[in-house]
Amino acid sequence: MTGRPVSRAPVAGAAPDAAFLTAATLLAAFGLVAIHSATSPFAGSGSPIASDFGRHAVALVAGIGLATLLARLPLGAWRVLALPGWLAACGLLVATLVAGTEVNGAQRWLELPGVGFRFQPAELAKLATVVAVAAVLARHDGPPTSPSRLCAPALLALVPAGLLAAQPDLGNAVVIPLLVGAMLFVAGAPLRAFLWPTLIGIVAVCGYVVTRAYAWARLTGFVDPWARSDAEGFQLVQSFVAFARGGLFGVGLGDGRQKLYYLPEVHTDFILAVVAEEVGAVGVLCVLGAFGALAVAGIRIARGARDRFGLFLAFGATLLLAVPAILNAAVVTGSIPTKGLPLPFLSYGRTALVASLAAVGLVLAVARRSDARPARFRR
Repeated sequence: MTGRPVSRAPVAGAAPDAAFLTAATLLAAFGLVAIHSATSPFAGSGSPIASDFGRHAVALVAGIGLATLLARLPLGAWRVLALPGWLAACGLLVATLVAGTEVNGAQRWLELPGVGFRFQPAELAKLATVVAVAAVLARHDGPPTSPSRLCAPALLALVPAGLLAAQPDLGNAVVIPLLVGAMLFVAGAPLRAFLWPTLIGIVAVCGYVVTRAYAWARLTGFVDPWARSDAEGFQLVQSFVAFARGGLFGVGLGDGRQKLYYLPEVHTDFILAVVAEEVGAVGVLCVLGAFGALAVAGIRIARGARDRFGLFLAFGATLLLAVPAILNAAVVTGSIPTKGLPLPFLSYGRTALVASLAAVGLVLAVARRSDARPARFRR
């Protein structure tokens, strides 16, 4: 998609897309319910704010405030801040490798000295990369077919992806190139431009899995989880049990058993298994349907953007929410090997939640400045 949008009188101050905002609100609200259900058995008698649910709620409020602010900022400011923001995010990734906090064998967190607050720079890097690539693609009319036009977005993806792989964080290291590749496709890059990067990426991922013991263990646990149900396949088998127990309508909200020390990391990467057990396949389909509605509405907002930067920004930010949701659902159902990707809005993770709501704010910023009807871009 290239060129300028067909001339059409824009509607000043057009309201944000109601479907997108409604879907995001429902997902965030249900996330609170799911986190409370998954963590309440272990909350103890301390301060509610100090519990996982309390911290999630505080992050939700902070994220809503940030989304509201971002939705009102002029898009021109993001074009100016795009590359400095990307450099800052990469700097945080480097700092994580040098002085990050290691948890479960991965060095993915930075802790602010003196306050004891940890955050995950990977979530900021994904958002910063989307904004930077949108700004680079918007600099020129026409599809990015020349090597010089393709190299800049590729570099913006590969640097943070390489830093993430070193943490190690294969999930997010794969997500960033996927996002950038989709943005290049929408910009009109020829399919042949994806051939060699795809092949090289597959080889790199295979090499990563073979040389990393934890990644190889996850792969073997995925291939035959029942044969390794007491080791690498334990988490996936317990997820299957949760889906089986939930059936069509679930055992009842709050009545699930898999969260009681059976399913590891139940409130983070495998929160969808809690949903499956307690509200059944119907509840899971409702959650996935909300993500589908969010994606469709976000793409509609992107198509209605007044300029190329708004188009790429809204599209990339929408994918930033939709792609991890697809991958997380695939992991929990055993469709792809296990990787550490949270389910946006639902999984516990303060940085991920705030970053997801920031992406919502960026899409709404484009929606506020969109035409009344979707714009059509000439090829």
